[in-house]
Amino acid sequence: MLVYFRLLSESFRFAINALRNNKLRTLLSLLGVTIGIFSIIAVLAAVDSLDRKITKDLSSLDKNTIYLMKMSFGPSEIPQWKREQFPNVKYDEYIYLKGAMTNTDQMGYQIFTKRESIKSGSNTVSDVNVVPVSHEFIDIQGLEFEDGRFYNESEANSAAPVVVIGNEIAKSLFEDADPIGKKIRLYGQRFTVIGVLKKEGSGMFGNNDTSAFIPVNFVRQRFGDNNKALVNVIIFKPQSGVDMDAYKAEISQKLRSFRGVKAGEIDNFFINVFSGFTDLIDGIISQMNMVGWIISGFSLLVGGFGIANIMFVSVKERTNLIGIQKSLGAKNRFILFQFLFEAIILSVIGGIIGLFMVWIIALVLTKALEFEFVLGIGNILLGTGLAALIGLISGILPAISAAKLDPVEAIRTGM
Repeated sequence: MLVYFRLLSESFRFAINALRNNKLRTLLSLLGVTIGIFSIIAVLAAVDSLDRKITKDLSSLDKNTIYLMKMSFGPSEIPQWKREQFPNVKYDEYIYLKGAMTNTDQMGYQIFTKRESIKSGSNTVSDVNVVPVSHEFIDIQGLEFEDGRFYNESEANSAAPVVVIGNEIAKSLFEDADPIGKKIRLYGQRFTVIGVLKKEGSGMFGNNDTSAFIPVNFVRQRFGDNNKALVNVIIFKPQSGVDMDAYKAEISQKLRSFRGVKAGEIDNFFINVFSGFTDLIDGIISQMNMVGWIISGFSLLVGGFGIANIMFVSVKERTNLIGIQKSLGAKNRFILFQFLFEAIILSVIGGIIGLFMVWIIALVLTKALEFEFVLGIGNILLGTGLAALIGLISGILPAISAAKLDPVEAIRTGM
């Protein structure tokens, strides 16, 4: 065992000396691997950072949450022209299902509407995400408050002019003053602020910092239940441990019965489970990873050819030295390891430079975009391992050709 260790140690030192004596050649050989490792690790790090951000943003939501609406979260076999004819879910359907459904923890009603501007005195906040929801929404999404409260069932049912605002809206409209009890103007009407949410920070799917929650019945009274510009949704939060397939079948059966959908006709609504949305995102991320591997694989291939080429040149230049080493008793495996280590070390150095470039760019982008790009230990190990593997594969043929040289012919060739 000690003999093999010494053999590896001597081969390693010889490779380092060979690299040190050919700086320009080393630099040129590094470029291909550096670009290849940089490409693939940059893509993987970006996708991992995106995945981590999405997971964090969606962590507060129960994956079993169901969204009943006229649209599907993912691809559908139903033709688009037919889907466009599906009716919006109605408030009376929400009331019916709330009384008819079993094994339900919470149910809520929400309307998706366009963004608006909110005013208070001389201050205005534009592009506000107005969220008309029923009072159960706080228990479904788990909103956290910096001050105040959410509206109760009585306020929601009576369409009381009360509003819960995000942290950024509160700071923009009232600065350091206490927003609770203050008046704001929305939809041409005065609302009383009863709650301010905790600051969430940026998110992939937006955040509640620029959102304003109002009773859903206010929007229903203002725009009606049949406004095509609005999208209505009934949100279900099933009890823990419920059979999701049976629960979805119960929703379908009861809504079909309420709407009078005949047997044999397709559902004119979609039951979207939130886990299906996350699965769709996971599929997209997997495809992005695959595309990154394919594109970066070509860079690695070019880098591998570069190392193989430079190693063949190195063998040719040191043919005389190889002959002398063999004539002094050097084994074939010593020569083999000597060139293999040179190729691997060359490739690993290029990989490390590529990883360093990814790390620098990740720091810059994190500062500039307020999005946390993370170069994880897994990607660092993967990049280093790939670099070593490319070096091993690229160096194996030159190393074998060097090890098989006849010592006499090798010495004669170099003279």
